[in-house]
Amino acid sequence: MAELKIGRMVIGSVQTNCYFIYREGTTDVICIDPADKGKMIKEKLQEKGFCVRAIFLTHGHFDHIWGTKELRECTGAKIYAYIGEKEVLEDSTLNVSAQTGRPYALEADVYVSDGEKITIADMTCTVLATPGHTQGSCCFYFEEDKMLISGDTLFEESVGRTDLPTGSGSALHRSLQEKIAVLPEDVKVYPGHGESTTIGHELQYNPYCQ
Repeated sequence: MAELKIGRMVIGSVQTNCYFIYREGTTDVICIDPADKGKMIKEKLQEKGFCVRAIFLTHGHFDHIWGTKELRECTGAKIYAYIGEKEVLEDSTLNVSAQTGRPYALEADVYVSDGEKITIADMTCTVLATPGHTQGSCCFYFEEDKMLISGDTLFEESVGRTDLPTGSGSALHRSLQEKIAVLPEDVKVYPGHGESTTIGHELQYNPYCQ
């Protein structure tokens, strides 16, 4: 089976990483965290010959979800989110969009559980619940290809803030220790903002992972 590939678009006022994952030589794409320009994302991917088959959300903050409904409408792709984030997605105060002057709420088509495996077009990942940045933050772990989409749970040598609604520093610490630090050191990490890293690098240089 062809290896997984990952592409990135940096979108919006806070430079959110929108990722698209596909198997080499195929056209089916999983889009993760479509920031605030759903139609543009669809058009850019279409120019490359790609078709969005699913939309994954790492958490419900405005800068990761504003483009979600538009992308669903123009592609027909279903939205997948961790069940623990349902309340945040559906409440514009909890997802902080109301505070920005652009209230936004949505319901996912499919709510998934911690440890559940999702397969889209021969691409399989495991949902890792990592509460802390929000109460229902999660990561998507493509074990076969050693790729972790970490959202705002883990950044290069840092972590996501915990002072927004439903955030918890103690919960984030537990998530890092129990779900992230136990992964193989050569797993590549793709965060919601900034550049990619590896588990090994974070174990050595990220104070939050030690």
